[in-house]
Amino acid sequence: MSSTELPIVPATNVLPKVAAVRVAEGERLRSVGLPGITLTVRSRPPAREGLPPALYVHGLGGSSQNWSALMQELEAVVDGEAVDLPGFGDSPPPDDGDYSITAHARAVIRYLDASGRGPVHLFGNSLGGAVSTRVAAVRPDLVRTLTLVSPALPEIRVQRTAVPTALMALPGVTTLFARLSRDWTPEQRVRGVMALCYGDPARVSPEGFRHAVEEMERRQQLPYFWDAMTRSARGIVNAYTLGGQHALWRQAERVLAPTLLVYGGRDQLVGYRMARKAARAFRDSRLLSLPDAGHVAMMEYPETVARAFGELLAGQGKLEGSAVVPGSSGGFEGADGGPEGAVVAGDGAGDGAVESSSAGS
Repeated sequence: MSSTELPIVPATNVLPKVAAVRVAEGERLRSVGLPGITLTVRSRPPAREGLPPALYVHGLGGSSQNWSALMQELEAVVDGEAVDLPGFGDSPPPDDGDYSITAHARAVIRYLDASGRGPVHLFGNSLGGAVSTRVAAVRPDLVRTLTLVSPALPEIRVQRTAVPTALMALPGVTTLFARLSRDWTPEQRVRGVMALCYGDPARVSPEGFRHAVEEMERRQQLPYFWDAMTRSARGIVNAYTLGGQHALWRQAERVLAPTLLVYGGRDQLVGYRMARKAARAFRDSRLLSLPDAGHVAMMEYPETVARAFGELLAGQGKLEGSAVVPGSSGGFEGADGGPEGAVVAGDGAGDGAVESSSAGS
């Protein structure tokens, strides 16, 4: 589904002044200029020198803030950075107005090449999961391991709850929605987003809700907010229609890096049933199954995701020095996922290697 609309790209030097992006205690923000794009990068100093680098890539409508909790959990394991994709978070729109999966992947690759941090432990959620899959497939030299949280990979049968988001790709739909919802308060918008993305919105603390409202207020002042959402949604739909070597599932099969797949049983945007297909597609994969999680498990259950990542590294013999993930069971197979859910191990190449948790498929 291509668009013939001219890109709406306000010049960076004429963008309005808006409130500053929130920076949690211990985090840092910096701006990185690259050909055609400027990226804001959020970082957290590692617990010690010499830890391997990691890069986190957010989903549609998200930002680097989505990874703050997991970055803190893993500060003793990796040297973490989270990027705001062009047009999201504190990053201005790309110069060419291209929000395709390929363009977002190109932005990540340009940053990794320019920073010299690769190969990295690459994390992606939703849209960021599709982007990270493409990066890992076309530039395996840049990726040590791949962790995908509810990756936006093509589904033949889309969940009904995901249809409104997919409709954003249609010309005019976002404009209509913006007009119909113009009287909604930031609080109402945030509650709607959390109801869609969280397995249990009640897990969000009052402070977390307040920060989300502040971010929503900030984003709505940006003239390119809806344009970035629309074009990125269109980029996902377009990527779903690609065939041949550019098809996302074909690229998943080409990924060489050890892969951790994280799926939530209450995900309303990415079907939980896709977990088995993903585990078969990624040749060296493990599955973290969280029956009570929604679309952003790294925000709902950061401790559990961090533990599973540490165990992935331990299983690969890649856990650096004496680094220990808090709460680690010391072994992936049969690990106790705690009250949050179940951790399931398996080799994606095996026919029945990935077992289902108590969440239905």
